[in-house]
Amino acid sequence: MIESPLAQTAIQVILLIMVALLIPASYRVVVGATLPDRLLAVDLITTLLIGIMILLALVEDSVAFIDMAIVLAAFSFIGTISIARYISEGRVF
Repeated sequence: MIESPLAQTAIQVILLIMVALLIPASYRVVVGATLPDRLLAVDLITTLLIGIMILLALVEDSVAFIDMAIVLAAFSFIGTISIARYISEGRVF
């Protein structure tokens, strides 16, 4: 648990900002101009979710959030590589 009230306030403000940034990123996924734009927005959303999980791990003093963030990062990496290859070459494997 974080003892400093300044650090707690800073983490809460950062969490609010990161959650608020999910809204424009979600909009870009729905109304993306091209497929790569949508892929980039999905990457941004997963990166924001990973950051939110790490900050929640600090607030809640729980290692489980860090484990979930690592798993999400791994799945996000594999998904991004697969979709990018599909966009560029027309095949996944």
